[in-house]
Amino acid sequence: MSSTITAHTGATSLLRFATAGSVDDGKSTLVGRLLHDSKSVLADQLEAVEHASRNRGQEAPDLALLTDGLRAEREQGITIDVAYRYFATPRRRFILADTPGHVQYTRNMVTGASTAELAVVLVDARNGVVEQTRRHAAVAALLRVPQVVLAVNKMDLAGYAEPVFAAIAEEFTTYAASLGISEVTAIPISALAGDNVVAPSATMDWYGGPTVLEHLETVPVIADPSADPGRFPVQYVIRPQTPEHPDYRGYAGQIASGVLRVGDAVTVLPSGRTSTIEGIDALGRAVDTAWAPQSVTVRLADDLDISRGDLIAPTATVPAASQDIEATICHVADRPLRAGDRVLLKHTTRTVKAIVKDIPSRLTLDDLSQHPAPGELVANDIGRITVRTAEPLALDAYADSRRTGSFLLIDPADGTTLTAGMAGTAFAAAAEAAPAAVADDEGWDF
Repeated sequence: MSSTITAHTGATSLLRFATAGSVDDGKSTLVGRLLHDSKSVLADQLEAVEHASRNRGQEAPDLALLTDGLRAEREQGITIDVAYRYFATPRRRFILADTPGHVQYTRNMVTGASTAELAVVLVDARNGVVEQTRRHAAVAALLRVPQVVLAVNKMDLAGYAEPVFAAIAEEFTTYAASLGISEVTAIPISALAGDNVVAPSATMDWYGGPTVLEHLETVPVIADPSADPGRFPVQYVIRPQTPEHPDYRGYAGQIASGVLRVGDAVTVLPSGRTSTIEGIDALGRAVDTAWAPQSVTVRLADDLDISRGDLIAPTATVPAASQDIEATICHVADRPLRAGDRVLLKHTTRTVKAIVKDIPSRLTLDDLSQHPAPGELVANDIGRITVRTAEPLALDAYADSRRTGSFLLIDPADGTTLTAGMAGTAFAAAAEAAPAAVADDEGWDF
């Protein structure tokens, strides 16, 4: 990889991470402590939290209120929606998604963790690994979150006992390994007291590892973009037709993965036409090389019929286009998804008509078993589906690319997002059931 790419990725120190855990494990308190002790809370925010805490009869500020912003969340003492927070330290910038712990909000965790590079899974030291802990680990594995931190919270209520922490860490790590999660960092903490959150604990001298913030600041998250195949979904065609640029034709968008270089032979999908990259414009100047996730304008040597939704990829690593998609999905809408439903499928910048041909199975997150032929998927369900699209799409397997292997199913009637999809098998085994025959009508015959 060129030194230019290395320097750029090293300078862009941003970590997206999500928190998850069972109800009352202390997720919001941990996030509040992290923000408070890293001095990422404005004075008026802290004053509002102190005022709200006094109204509830609490002497000390309830730091969970820094993230539980909905009135229903504060009244019930739970997290309902995903709360996003942005903060920074001298070493790194962070985008944090505090996700709900209830089973009925699994879809919210999927939303928050879908772009996360690290997941912090909380466990109450008194309760150990519970059913919801396993669910959250399974969702993190399903979404291919690269790094997982096990934060064993409320160690103050477990006497700061090392054997308690060690037993929980061993059980969780073993379970995570069975899901394919190889990177687990276990940290004993007390979010309420601040032990090992930002500052090292004075009462757990038996622990010699990093605090939560130290790990977040130092965990490597920058991957080598040249290791991934180049994928460039076209977002907009730039054709100024001005006296200064009478013949300029550029294709603007964000590089989804990999590296693009001037001189590369490329193929445009779904047409299959080929050309060569003649130029790349980034931030108003011409460059020889660009890489994910830069936003650039690509110029080709040939005048091809290219529009929004087309995909430009190096010919050497061009993806296969298909109208038949097998995927794992999380259903996020309140209305059920059934075989035969006509939907819109949005993949990167392309949206096409599609039909749900079959729902072979529903995943039981408790034990990772497959419930065959469920008939439908309801809100928060995770299952396998087969979809037939009206036009070929170039999807990568989600296991290979979280960006170009993901898609959305949308209700064509009102634009409601129905499901979040991950192409391929993820960690769930593909079902053997044959797709059910579905009649095609009303202009959806493909």
